[in-house]
Amino acid sequence: MPEVNVLDEGSPLFVQIAEQIADDIAEGNLAEGERVPSTNELAAYYRINPATAAKGINVLIDDGLLEKRRGIGMFVAPGARERLVTERRKRFAEQYIDRMLIEARRLGIDDDTLVSMVRDASNSHGTSTTTGASTTTGASNSASHSHTTGGGTA
Repeated sequence: MPEVNVLDEGSPLFVQIAEQIADDIAEGNLAEGERVPSTNELAAYYRINPATAAKGINVLIDDGLLEKRRGIGMFVAPGARERLVTERRKRFAEQYIDRMLIEARRLGIDDDTLVSMVRDASNSHGTSTTTGASTTTGASNSASHSHTTGGGTA
């Protein structure tokens, strides 16, 4: 069963709304051209002020990930997933890979040993390092994006 994200008090609510929608886009749960929940739908689902939900949506509009279609709603912009994934991979490399390589050099770990360590860790977590992308079925797709859409009901 997919994890349902709930809002917490660790960061501003509008940031959490934007991050959850961006996660759905990056994971492919919200496809390009697909309608995203309205600010009122998000506000009702999360029991937050509509202005807070709107602020989260506006972050994504400003980033070019969502586009407003007057009188219809908000939709995932063309190329949004590709831009998100590219940006997140770059950030991942900067935050994790670069630091890991620096520490590995400090410890005298060569490239082959480091790759072996990553594979072993991946295997112990039940994940594979040989695939570049995951696929989802229609059932898991709609279920995993229910945390953003409120179960798909308006």
